[in-house]
Amino acid sequence: MYKVEYSHKVEKFLDKQSDRFIKRFEKSRKKLQINPYRKDMDIKKLKGFKNDYRLRIGKYRFIYAIIENRSLIYFYHASSRGDIY
Repeated sequence: MYKVEYSHKVEKFLDKQSDRFIKRFEKSRKKLQINPYRKDMDIKKLKGFKNDYRLRIGKYRFIYAIIENRSLIYFYHASSRGDIY
């Protein structure tokens, strides 16, 4: 089981979202904690980065890093599709 941490930027982003969206995010986060390399979710590895991935939930994207030696998933950026890349 992986631990999950959020940057201040992601926490602020989540604070502004609806309860419905938060529930969708929490469901995805729990799945990632069990296996961060899932094939059944909309996850893509970012090119040019060693351990960074993109999670898509609706029109929003979350960028996170998997730190294996600490069993940690660190979400460090979240925004809408047009603003994240």
